[in-house]
Amino acid sequence: MGSPDPDLILVGGGLASSLIVWRLAIDRPELRVAVVERDGRLGGNHTWSFFDGDVVDQDRAWLTPATAYRWPDGYEVYFPGLSRVLEAPYNSLTSERLHEVVAPLLGDRLITAEAVEVRPDGVTLSDGRRLTAAGVIDARGPGPTPHLDLGWQLFVGRTVRLARPHGLTRPTIMDATVGQGDAYRFVYLLPFDARTVLVEDTYYVDGPMLDRALLNRRIDDYIRSRGWTVEAVVGQEEGVLPIALDGDIDAFWAQGPTVARAGLAGALFHPTTGYSLPDAVTVARLVARAGDLSSAGLRTLLETHSKTLWVDRAFYRLLDRMLFRAAEPRERWKVLRRFYGLPEPLVRRFYAGASTALDKVRILAGKPPVPVGRAMKQLRETGRGAA
Repeated sequence: MGSPDPDLILVGGGLASSLIVWRLAIDRPELRVAVVERDGRLGGNHTWSFFDGDVVDQDRAWLTPATAYRWPDGYEVYFPGLSRVLEAPYNSLTSERLHEVVAPLLGDRLITAEAVEVRPDGVTLSDGRRLTAAGVIDARGPGPTPHLDLGWQLFVGRTVRLARPHGLTRPTIMDATVGQGDAYRFVYLLPFDARTVLVEDTYYVDGPMLDRALLNRRIDDYIRSRGWTVEAVVGQEEGVLPIALDGDIDAFWAQGPTVARAGLAGALFHPTTGYSLPDAVTVARLVARAGDLSSAGLRTLLETHSKTLWVDRAFYRLLDRMLFRAAEPRERWKVLRRFYGLPEPLVRRFYAGASTALDKVRILAGKPPVPVGRAMKQLRETGRGAA
């Protein structure tokens, strides 16, 4: 890596780290930032999506070089008895574009190695090297913890080029007309061009075990059901994303080394959708504006931010418990169908994590699409932060 030592070391080269590097290069180019990533490539193999309303225009502008796709005409959802087009424009970043933008900002400070010890004063690598810095942030993704009660969003996505045009003009965020089984399941479609489409089979389930063979069979079945003929497989990706139900955020942050944590490692994701890009943008801005970039200062900054969001987002965790704990697995889709029948401004604020008090009343009003007794049990167990 050479000398002098970096000012800041980011452990893990995913979305959160990449956006911090990018924002610091814009706002504080004098700082030396290093990233330790075992695969030597930023972003892994992922597509991150967001609605226009999830980030402010200024942030969407600086993300543009990594935003590979944009659909200005909104998106579609499909449920038994409900088909709807919503008008919010949709955007997708790709890991390939993210690496192309951010890796040159790092140069030889993108270090291909695995971190075996992360401390406030530096990082020890699997090859025995020790890196030192005044500031360290751990952004290696979610690790096992007894302190958060989690459900899981599991998916396998396959990008295919078809023999003929698919006919899609907008993303399909949820096609829940597919068979449900023992979990809430839907297919997610991103039309990249007239003949290229990402087909992603997704389900919300209690455990984090991903059955790749099952999901790949489901993707095969879905492609056949649409009458599509695959000319070539362009790419494949998968994910195991946490969905927050409950937990002790103070104990979560007390666990492990006393360093700052970002991304999923810091519980910084939308509790219901699992979307992490808006939080990653906010954290990148926070770090870039921080007056104290020491490990202690960063720990205080990001821990406080995470805990504040945890309290603010209690309502979303209540809804997740309704989905996972109150609804019968085969009937969970009814919760989402009811939600997508609500006014579009409410839906937009929900995805942005900015639901108003009236939104929350509207979401919970009326006869719940789950057994009443189970719904009441989850309401009784909700703390003050849900209101």
